[in-house]
Amino acid sequence: MLVQVVIESKGRAERRLIDVTTGILTIGRAPTCTLPIESALISRTHVSVDMNGHRMRVTDSSTNGTLAGDRFVRGSSTDVPFGVPIVLGDHTVWLETSDPSIAKTVESASEKALKPTMPAPMPVNSRGLTLQGSRPAGEALARPNGADPSNERAAERSEERTRHENVELRREIHKLLVDHLELATVEASKIEDPSLRPKVVNALRRIVRSLDGRIPEGTNRDALVGELADEALGLGPLERFLADPSINVIMVVDPDTIYIEQGGKLFRTDARFTDDERVRAVIERILTPLGRRIDESSPLVDARLSDGSRVNAIIRPLALRGSSITIRKFSRSPLTLEKLIEFGALTPQIGTFLTRSVIAKKSIVIAGGTGSGKTTLLNVLSAAIPSDESIVTIEDAAELQLQQPHVVSLETRPANMEGSGEYTTRDLVRNALRMRLDRIVVGECRGGEALDMLQAMSTGHDGSLTTTHANSPREAVSRLETLVLMAGIELPVRAIRELIARSVHVLVQQSRLSDGSRKITAISEIVGIDDSGEIEIVPIFEFHRTGTGPEGKVLGVFRATGFLPTFLDDFIVMGLVGPGEAYL
Repeated sequence: MLVQVVIESKGRAERRLIDVTTGILTIGRAPTCTLPIESALISRTHVSVDMNGHRMRVTDSSTNGTLAGDRFVRGSSTDVPFGVPIVLGDHTVWLETSDPSIAKTVESASEKALKPTMPAPMPVNSRGLTLQGSRPAGEALARPNGADPSNERAAERSEERTRHENVELRREIHKLLVDHLELATVEASKIEDPSLRPKVVNALRRIVRSLDGRIPEGTNRDALVGELADEALGLGPLERFLADPSINVIMVVDPDTIYIEQGGKLFRTDARFTDDERVRAVIERILTPLGRRIDESSPLVDARLSDGSRVNAIIRPLALRGSSITIRKFSRSPLTLEKLIEFGALTPQIGTFLTRSVIAKKSIVIAGGTGSGKTTLLNVLSAAIPSDESIVTIEDAAELQLQQPHVVSLETRPANMEGSGEYTTRDLVRNALRMRLDRIVVGECRGGEALDMLQAMSTGHDGSLTTTHANSPREAVSRLETLVLMAGIELPVRAIRELIARSVHVLVQQSRLSDGSRKITAISEIVGIDDSGEIEIVPIFEFHRTGTGPEGKVLGVFRATGFLPTFLDDFIVMGLVGPGEAYL
């Protein structure tokens, strides 16, 4: 199969004709790739493109991810039409095949694209400010066959020049603001003082009026002032996303690229930062109240916002495209079991069983992938702990919102600039064992603290809860075995498995499904060690997927497996099951 390739970078474009015998084209820095591209921003094998169908299947295997048309993929695949641009680092690649059936489709799309149309309006954000350097929706997503690349390059150079001028203008306005109000001398603790914002807004209005001749025609001045004020005092373009309760995750890929997650799906927004310096300023604004730092010697950090939202930030030299921020928002009103049932994450029967298990002091491990809702479920289950018990919560970034009167909340601390003062999750778990506490709730076990946590569960802290990363109950057990080995104590596998079987009663599998919904997909009991020396896991509840509905909605049913947990007698003894009530 002959593939025509257009590679563009820094305003320069070149065409190549490549014979792809297998129909799968690989792109990356490695010389063995079908299309090798030498760039520090591209991984050795960055992406593979399967061209055997009527659409391209783009599979990313890079560190920074790939933009296929308007879809961002990292470690996953997506199907896109031929002719859609594929962005890898600082390079953009267009692919067109010589397959007659596909070529005809591409040619048809090209003829449609060449028809004269009214120019589309420039996209604006929610405040009405025209975006700097943005393309109208749908423009330049496909390069028509036979189109003159020189005209496109000229248009893109003009667009890039306009964007550069706008960025320089915003930098100048910000510098004038800093000089006018001496913001550089304002203490970080006073930046959020409500009385400061009116002063900043008034100063910005005067500066914008003085530079009126240089501001592009049609720009909403009030919106510009608002955005610059947010950059100076708040979190810049992220402010409106933080205020929107329907947005769960905010991802700043680089100063020009910001994604959000709504309803479990990722969308690229029209928002952008002025430059990387403004992104760094936002990161510093988040970290300063927490006493944490980020610089070239320590270029990544985990933190939290005042509302409990988790923040991960990484800067150069590790982040090649510029400073990156990921904010996983935490609900301002904690979710309850009733709300999870309403959302379809579980059934009332499953909710009743889990609540009884918590009250009956059964130790529970919640397993799931990133973003599957483990911490949310942990918070919901922790609410079932009786109010007369003492609890300690241990987290990297405090998120749990327990309402019981006796709750000690502990948070890990990284090392300071001298390399001392670090307190890990394991340090805090060990300290909790010396405190007079009934239960320990650990946000996540990801290291040697798993050994201390299991020992606590089996020696007086029954009913403790934690989470871990795993995709199935069996994998969760294997994960716990691995984490115990990370404690640095050489224990035989048999001893580790006996400790797990003795300590953990219930495994809850939380999953994020293909339609973005989050559900409890399995609840299992660890009943002991079988004759072969393996930990015996018995399923109690399972989510059975039956199909796919409109718009990709996952269809399925929750069902009991028929196995009765061995600790049902505890429910009866503690009065959790009344006469005539179902055990589950």
